[in-house]
Amino acid sequence: MLKQWINDKSGFYMEKTLKDFKPGESGVVAKIGGAGQIRRRIFDMGITPNTEIVMRKVAPLGDPIEVTVRGYQLSLRKSEAELVVMKAGGDSK
Repeated sequence: MLKQWINDKSGFYMEKTLKDFKPGESGVVAKIGGAGQIRRRIFDMGITPNTEIVMRKVAPLGDPIEVTVRGYQLSLRKSEAELVVMKAGGDSK
């Protein structure tokens, strides 16, 4: 679980994985982890650095999650969401 406060030119923000977001929380993609096919799949779904994502809801058993990205709803497995590092809180843009 990656959670840390960062201070840069744009201000303070928390860096954490998309998996750790709560419904209603939003942020901007900082980087994508993973390698090979799974990384390519995430990029193909429209999740790229500097893209805003809003956590919509979590399934009753916790997997999958639903997010809004680029104006559409997308369901992701938690294992995929764990690879997406987000900037949240403060001035995340």
